Amino acid sequence: MSDTKVAIDDAYKSTDSEFLESDSSQNQCGSTASTAVLIGDRLFVANVGDSRAIICRGGNGIDTIAVSKDHKPDQMDERQRIEDAGGFVMTWRVGGVLAVSRAFGDKLLKQYVVVDPEIREEIVDHSLEFLILASDGLWDVVSNEEAVDMTRSIHDPEEAAKKLLQEAYKRESSDNIICVVVCFLHGQGSSGYA
Repeated sequence: MSDTKVAIDDAYKSTDSEFLESDSSQNQCGSTASTAVLIGDRLFVANVGDSRAIICRGGNGIDTIAVSKDHKPDQMDERQRIEDAGGFVMTWRVGGVLAVSRAFGDKLLKQYVVVDPEIREEIVDHSLEFLILASDGLWDVVSNEEAVDMTRSIHDPEEAAKKLLQEAYKRESSDNIICVVVCFLHGQGSSGYA
């Protein structure tokens, strides 16, 4: 299982390197990411930035569990890492510019904005109902618990993703919105995205 985590870390670093090489402009281009890899009964979730992944576990009660952590410069550990690298945080932005502390790209701030993913491992059992991966365009206006409540009654993952997308638009999200829902049906996953 540790090889999976190493492979995910290598994939993030390789993606970042290719992204930086292909960006010949002076633009400040970058992206956050949340990814999930299912191997047997293990679910590996990785992220950089403020794209988020949550899971819903059923059973005796409903548990909404964040399986990723948003990387923001206002977090003490992230701020300290940035300052230790010689950068600064101003108005809760790296260098006064960027609102996330980890991301792909962002060439001009790359010394401070790393691409080291945080990786979490979850066991896939009968209590795992679904996984939601989404950009901050959703999470800025919909809480983790609200997303689970909206998704839980919809059995088609594509329809669930569309419902979350529509709700974010309805709440006037001002950011890009990407959403993927993966349903776990007795050990077999199906997914949909919007």
